Amino acid sequence: MSTSSLLLNIVLDVLARALRQDKEIKGIQIGKEDNTIVREENSNSTGTFTLAAFCYMLVLLLTPVLVFFAIWHIVAFDELNTDYKNPTDQCNTLNPLVLPEYLIHAFFCVMFLCAAEWHTLGLNMPPLAYHIWRCMSRPGMSGPGLYDPTAIMNADILAYCQKEGWGKLAFYLLAFFYCLYGMIYVLVSS
Repeated sequence: MSTSSLLLNIVLDVLARALRQDKEIKGIQIGKEDNTIVREENSNSTGTFTLAAFCYMLVLLLTPVLVFFAIWHIVAFDELNTDYKNPTDQCNTLNPLVLPEYLIHAFFCVMFLCAAEWHTLGLNMPPLAYHIWRCMSRPGMSGPGLYDPTAIMNADILAYCQKEGWGKLAFYLLAFFYCLYGMIYVLVSS
């Protein structure tokens, strides 16, 4: 069992316990009154799963994919730096990963916009703006992607790409734990 699935199981177990305790407390407080109010409260208590909670859960499932992409980029640029790989082959494996990474992150921003999670959206807007800037200023190539095999071996560009990979890895890891906190907060507070 992987670490992320173990962590997800622990979080879901804690959330289930918190929701059960919340239902028990509401049942005790309202149980003193007539039964119609208890039925209404129980039917409303299942509505705690909001769009925001769904967005956070989906982000928690997709963020490890972005972490994987960032690690793949870091390893690929390290291989280029140490001359283990051919720049053309490496760029051919890296370029197909750029568009899915950017689209997944843009999807996160659209979901948080629809869920009216403004703080989380605000935290995700600078990397989204950076991704848009990177797409707009990419080198002139015939295919999709950001990395040109002839330019990637420039020491400055290679160092920049390595720093970019480490920055993305740090952001996606922090975003994972922030969204984990956000999901727990949304589920417990609603």
